[in-house]
Amino acid sequence: MPDIAALLKIAQSPAGQKLLTMLKTNNPNELDSIASAAASGNLEEAKRKISTMLSSKEAQELLKQLENQL
Repeated sequence: MPDIAALLKIAQSPAGQKLLTMLKTNNPNELDSIASAAASGNLEEAKRKISTMLSSKEAQELLKQLENQL
């Protein structure tokens, strides 16, 4: 089971907030689409969409920053 405190710390970090803002700004409806796909059990579609959203250079840099926080 994931450590909720660690996930919240990452989500609330400057890099986490910047990544979330970037994803919401660049793909406002895509996060809802991912959540819907996951909720309906279509995890492959959700993974594919997440991968696409996180493929930009800026997203990759922010993910590296978040990884260093772990």
